[in-house]
Amino acid sequence: MSMLERLLAQKDYILADGATGTNYFNLGLETGHPPELWVLEQADLVAGLHRAFIEAGSDMILTNSFGGNFHRLKLHGAEGQVAELNSAAARIARTEAQRQFDIDGREVLVAGSMGPTGELFAPLGTLTHASAVEAFSAQAMALAEGGVDLLWIETISSFEEIFAAIEAAQKTGLPVGATMTFDTAGKSMMGVAPADFAAEVGVRGVVAVGANCGIGPAELMHSVMAMQPQPGVVRVAKGNCGIPQYVDGAIHYHGTPELMADYAVLARDAGVAIIGGCCGTTPEHIRAMREALDGTPVGKPVDAARLERVLGKAWAGLDEAAESPKRGRGRRRRG
Repeated sequence: MSMLERLLAQKDYILADGATGTNYFNLGLETGHPPELWVLEQADLVAGLHRAFIEAGSDMILTNSFGGNFHRLKLHGAEGQVAELNSAAARIARTEAQRQFDIDGREVLVAGSMGPTGELFAPLGTLTHASAVEAFSAQAMALAEGGVDLLWIETISSFEEIFAAIEAAQKTGLPVGATMTFDTAGKSMMGVAPADFAAEVGVRGVVAVGANCGIGPAELMHSVMAMQPQPGVVRVAKGNCGIPQYVDGAIHYHGTPELMADYAVLARDAGVAIIGGCCGTTPEHIRAMREALDGTPVGKPVDAARLERVLGKAWAGLDEAAESPKRGRGRRRRG
């Protein structure tokens, strides 16, 4: 039995962590500098954010390896460090999870984050299935060697890329979860609908499917509720902390801890098994989500009316905000 199965056998849901990039900016990460390099340059800060999420109540943390594939790292002249960076990211997260277990016996699942390559597949671009599998395989193997419990493919927009990433990740023998980002009229940037994503990916041996990033909690839940995965495949909701907006030349997320707490309870009542935050979500937000989940009895099944009443109308008045994740930090990073 995998750790994910063990945790879900104890409770119907687990709480994941929040943002990486936006929290690193608050710690001094400069715009344009790849956060993945921090596993070597600022390992204490990377460990500290993992620890903060664990202490806030996260049952699952994602490694600082989102852009750790060959194509992403090549943009920064670090394509030769794929194995080193991903292994280090996994070890740092594993150490913090072990630290918590040594304190009180609480298990924290370590998920190896794998984001998109940033390249377009042929004929639109030059990326082929074989080259994508090769890049993702190198990253997945390094994360596995570093000690992750499962591999976590996220913020993908196309079937071609998600299929390549899953194929590569499964070579490790570890469980695989996969999420897409739906932020363009309810579909991914490459036109994939949530229901189609769950149907196509759910039969490929993954253990979890869902949505991350995108616009805000209302839109995220609208996408997740459209998914009907295969039996044995759980759903994931990892939403942004409110709607991203440009303020003074930068993207800001204005969701309150109360908003994220309401979203977490709604996701749980909708039957989502893995609930977390994406861009803008701090340990303070995760703490509020933990308290709400633990302190609020399971409610009635979630329908469209309750979703709108709690989180607002999905996809309403988002012409400008919908562009923010594509061109700002939110599109690149799960935080």
